[in-house]
Amino acid sequence: MMTLNNKKHDLSNRDVFGKLLALFSLTPFVILSGFVSLILFRRDLHTITFFIGVLLNEICNTVLKHILREPRPLARNTNLLYSEYGMPSSHSQFMWFFASYMLYFTFIRLQYANNKAFKEFFWKVAGAASCIAIACIVSYSRIFLQYHTWKQVIYGALFGIIIGTVWFTIINVVLTPYFPTVISWKISELFLLRDTTLIPNVLWFEYTNIRHEAGARARRRKSISAKSQ
Repeated sequence: MMTLNNKKHDLSNRDVFGKLLALFSLTPFVILSGFVSLILFRRDLHTITFFIGVLLNEICNTVLKHILREPRPLARNTNLLYSEYGMPSSHSQFMWFFASYMLYFTFIRLQYANNKAFKEFFWKVAGAASCIAIACIVSYSRIFLQYHTWKQVIYGALFGIIIGTVWFTIINVVLTPYFPTVISWKISELFLLRDTTLIPNVLWFEYTNIRHEAGARARRRKSISAKSQ
């Protein structure tokens, strides 16, 4: 009886763990939604080219799957969301493309001009470690949920890292010098596109600007209120 209860308890724990991993496997869709929101509200060329890289990575994954034609470990009755091929894992490739790109972006693109070097380095490491940790969890979820084998996930990670590295290099070496020219086009003005690549730390720049603007507006409101009394 104890053995049966223990088995039921283990199955229950495994079911909860599986549901948690299934939620983590939705991370790529959350990231894609974030990209769409950032592009709509920020209109930054770097974000747009980053997103183009994400789409190219997905195209490469689809091409590789149809070239290699390796089946998934578990056949399912419906394949409306997933193709019958599993090599390489699209979730793994997506997450490691994103994680590797963010790693380069954090340590190469973001340069801090203030004197809080240790604090800023700590947040850089924390951000990069978070991206890598989430990529590991999502990759493992595909194995646990039997959508992919270890080999399919590992190859997906390798392809994602390679494509992420190549795309980051292309953006920073080849495309970035043309951003000022693109911004000067009439169509760029029409869509309110902007280029922030010359700003060493975009996050700090936007934070200080918004804080300064909010403070200025608060002072103006106080001044108007004082005059009306």
